Amino acid sequence: MNSASIQANTIKSGDRRELARAITLIESTRPDHRTQAEALLTEIMPSSGNSIRIGISGIPGVGKSTFIEAFGLHLIELGHKVCVLAVDPSSPRTGGSILGDKTRMELLSRSRNAFIRPSPSSGTLGGVARRTREAILVCEAAGFDVVLVETVGVGQSETAVANLVDMFLLLIVPGGGDELQGIKKGIVELADLVVVNKADGDLLPAAERAKRDYGAALHLLRAQSENWHPKTLLCSSISGAGINEVWNTVEAFKEIKTLTDTFKTHREQQAIAWMWGEIHENLNDKLKTSPAVANHIPILEREVQSGKTTPTEAARKILDIFKI
Repeated sequence: MNSASIQANTIKSGDRRELARAITLIESTRPDHRTQAEALLTEIMPSSGNSIRIGISGIPGVGKSTFIEAFGLHLIELGHKVCVLAVDPSSPRTGGSILGDKTRMELLSRSRNAFIRPSPSSGTLGGVARRTREAILVCEAAGFDVVLVETVGVGQSETAVANLVDMFLLLIVPGGGDELQGIKKGIVELADLVVVNKADGDLLPAAERAKRDYGAALHLLRAQSENWHPKTLLCSSISGAGINEVWNTVEAFKEIKTLTDTFKTHREQQAIAWMWGEIHENLNDKLKTSPAVANHIPILEREVQSGKTTPTEAARKILDIFKI
């Protein structure tokens, strides 16, 4: 039995240390590690897919980590195993990341039925990390039946997560100005569930107004699915009010999608999109590391900078050199 098989069996037994090592391997950019990661993914693939994947997004300050901790603890009480894949923004200068989700979710991180993995975005757009898809698969193989993907939290650009998960949950905060400001093409349009967080205390009236406003506005947007129209709920991560209703809505969503066979179809479409994403990324990596291209890039950059060559012409020359 090869090392990938041994590691896969250990992961499937629920070993969290081995799971963490596997995700580290998957996130590595070393060519030998990529080969090992692909072998591992092939091994664990038959044991993956048995979860509900939920993407959670929202602007900074909306309380994503607090909500996820309350939500995760509630699910564990119901007998579920919860994995949190949290993506933190990376520094554009150093590439580093604070990765502070384990400290923000202190109670959840102590549970034996929870696994929290912070990962740097490393410049990947869309609010997720480049290898989040693969991380989801190994977490499922380890027996986690609820996978929560927490995005970076940069606002309207966070649409990539919708291509990774079964359900996209958008958290909003009450009293943030014009509540309908966010109703536009983009992240709100992709949401399957909008949850108004911090619906307690003095903010409760504002939260109720936000719920009504978003609920009315969502009816004006074209639904992504014929069998599901986005819901709007209230929630307090501090008191726990509304947390159970959020989970009940998730279960209703999965039941409807499964009965209409769109749950399976959606994942199949995501797998195809994943394949093409890998093709684009690998081609881009190979282009940048091509010696022939590398020799011409400084020259073409200077020509573009001086205005002697247009960016379009320079790009065509680079592709010609690469011989696509």
